[in-house]
Amino acid sequence: MNPLSTPHGTQIRDSGPDEQAPQDQQRRQVLARLSSHLMGLGTVGALLHPASPAGAASNFPLRPVKIVVPFSPGGGTDVIGRALLEGMQQALGQAVFMENKPGAGSVIGTDLVAKAPADGHTLLMTTSAVVINASLVPKLPYSTEKDLTGISLICRGPNVLVVHPDSKLKTVSDVIAAAKSAPGKLSYASSGNGSAVHLAGELFKSMAGVDITHVPYKGAGPANTDLLGGQVDLLFGTAGAVAKFVEAGKMRALAMTSAQRSSTPVYQSIPTISETLPGYEAEVWYALLAPGGTPPHVIDTLFDALRKSANTPAYLAKLAKEGLRLAIAPPEETQRFLRADLARWRKVVVEGKVSLD
Repeated sequence: MNPLSTPHGTQIRDSGPDEQAPQDQQRRQVLARLSSHLMGLGTVGALLHPASPAGAASNFPLRPVKIVVPFSPGGGTDVIGRALLEGMQQALGQAVFMENKPGAGSVIGTDLVAKAPADGHTLLMTTSAVVINASLVPKLPYSTEKDLTGISLICRGPNVLVVHPDSKLKTVSDVIAAAKSAPGKLSYASSGNGSAVHLAGELFKSMAGVDITHVPYKGAGPANTDLLGGQVDLLFGTAGAVAKFVEAGKMRALAMTSAQRSSTPVYQSIPTISETLPGYEAEVWYALLAPGGTPPHVIDTLFDALRKSANTPAYLAKLAKEGLRLAIAPPEETQRFLRADLARWRKVVVEGKVSLD
């Protein structure tokens, strides 16, 4: 053996061939123990930091899911939306809650969702107002086609033309005659500029050739209150929002906006507007949307939760009572429907020269 000196004077020995094998074995044992130790540290790290970006997506949802309703509390969207929350919570394994963000004909709440992170934790429960606004509202702060994507339609149903129970207007023909005899004197309320019921009223005015003053409110609740108080003559409301008032005799339904009469008990004897104005039809629909760019597997998870929650006897009975019918549709089909309805209402707005002024 040849002793070697270190810079500090310590001597080490150069192992000979007879000593090399045991040292190699010891070295391998040390390396094996070190490798095992490092793997253990990696496991601890994974437990402390379980969600990398990829892992976070696959484990959706990671926190409570907020559903924004761009209308005031008390409207049809609240009625049909809140009944779905418990079922969706069970399916997702996370809390699901609704938050009303009314204003600007649903634009404020819609914009909040359009600009939210596209991770599925902030959603929009809305109506056909979202596609109507695309052509009715100038300079929207978001792109309807790019910044929002469909998860599923939920249900569809007619709007309803109602009056105060003491009103002298008994039929659609009465409304048309009164409007023609005094242009601009009659007024009709809606839940807001750009809402589906606003456009239902504008379509009625266009097809009947009458001038009726539109009075927009910040939601169905305030609009209903003013009709009940006699501040407006007419109201175009959703079937769900006015059903309890019609059933209680606090409002009188004149006509449905659907092509066929409703089979719902509270509305089944009510004629359609199309019986007086052939070709008139203006249904409302409700849908759940997500920010554009939300990953497909997150959309699919949300769709499955919504489908399970909606396909229950209790929910179907609730819809039927309020004149609505279930219309659950897969994301791809929902997206096609949104594009087609956007084009349909754009034609109404442009040809009828409808504006928010």
